[in-house]
Amino acid sequence: MKTIAIIGASYLQRPLVERAKEMGLRTICFAWEEGAVCKDLCDVFYPVSVLEKEEILCICREEKIDGVCTIASDAAAPTVAYVAEQMGLTGNSYEAAVRANNKYMMREALMAAGVDCPRFMHVIEEPFPNPSPKGRDLALPLIVKPSDRSGSLAVTKVETPEALQPAIEKAIKASFAHEAMVEEYIDGREISVEMISCRGIHYALQITDKVTTGAPHFVELEHHQPSDLPAAMQTHIFDITRLALDALGLTNGASHSEYKITNEGRIVVMEIGGRMGGDFIGSDLVRLSTGYDFVEGVIRVALGEIIHPEPKQIGRSSVIFDAPENVSCSGERTGYRIYQNGKLVESL
Repeated sequence: MKTIAIIGASYLQRPLVERAKEMGLRTICFAWEEGAVCKDLCDVFYPVSVLEKEEILCICREEKIDGVCTIASDAAAPTVAYVAEQMGLTGNSYEAAVRANNKYMMREALMAAGVDCPRFMHVIEEPFPNPSPKGRDLALPLIVKPSDRSGSLAVTKVETPEALQPAIEKAIKASFAHEAMVEEYIDGREISVEMISCRGIHYALQITDKVTTGAPHFVELEHHQPSDLPAAMQTHIFDITRLALDALGLTNGASHSEYKITNEGRIVVMEIGGRMGGDFIGSDLVRLSTGYDFVEGVIRVALGEIIHPEPKQIGRSSVIFDAPENVSCSGERTGYRIYQNGKLVESL
C-alpha cells in the first residue's frame, strides 16, 4: 500500500483525505490539532504545524512516503515542495513554491516575463512609503493586502490618504512574513483559472466567474463554472496562464490563477497560487462542471504518475456563500450552497 502525506488537516483537506482513502492509499496528515477535522479520517495524524518543514521532512522519511500534497492552502505549499524536493518525489521546486507564495516575488517574476500585473509597492514593517521604482507612479485608489495570505484576508481598498497607513498595518499584522503589498486598483470583472500541471505541461481545466462584495474588502460570495467569456478570450487567458506558470517555475500539481478583466479589455494577473482553489472551486466545482476529478489528479501527480486530463463541459456548477450584511476583511461567511445545473447538491 502506498502512503501519501497531506500537509494540513482542516476542512480544506477533507476531500483530499477522503479521495486518497478511496484510492486505497495510506494517509498521513500534519497540522495543529485545533480545527484538524481530518484527524479522525486519516490513518496517521501528527500534531505538527504545516510551517515546520524540517520536522515534517524527518517524519516523512521515517514513514517512507510515496508522495506529498495539499489542496487550497498557500501556507502549506512551500512545505509540500520542500519535502518532495528533499525526498526526490514529484512536486514543484521549493524555490518556485516560495516564489508563488509571496506576492512580491511573484510579481517580480511575472513582470520580468512580460505578464501584465498591477503596479505595486512592497512594504516591510515600515511607515509608508517604502520607496520602490515600481511604486512611484501609484495613485489613489489603492489596494492593500498581505504579501502571503489568501481568501481576501485583510484586503482593503484605500480611497483616502488617511486610510492608507491603517490598511498597511492591518495587512502586515495578518501576514506571516509581516509584509504588505500596496498596488494600483484594477476595476474589472473577476475570474480565476483552474489548471493542473504534470512535468511542466499545463492542462487547462476551467475558468471560474466570481461575485464579490466589492470594496472595501472584496470577500468572495459566489463562484460559477464554466465562465461565460467568449471562447477565444478563454483560450487567450489559458495561454497567459501557461506563460505565468512557466515564469514562476510551477511544474507539478494544481494551480489557481486570479485575474481581472477591465472594460477596455486589459487582462491583468492579480495573483497565482501553486495550489488548488479553495471555496470548493477545485474540490467540487471542477468535477461537477467538467467530469474531471481534480483532487484525484493532484494525488496522481504527487505519486509520480503521468496524467493527461481531458475535461469536458458536462454542465454548470456554482457555490453561493451566505455572509453577514456587513461582511468584514476577515472574510467571515456563515454557510454555503453548491449547485450542479441548478440543482442543490450540498449545503451547510
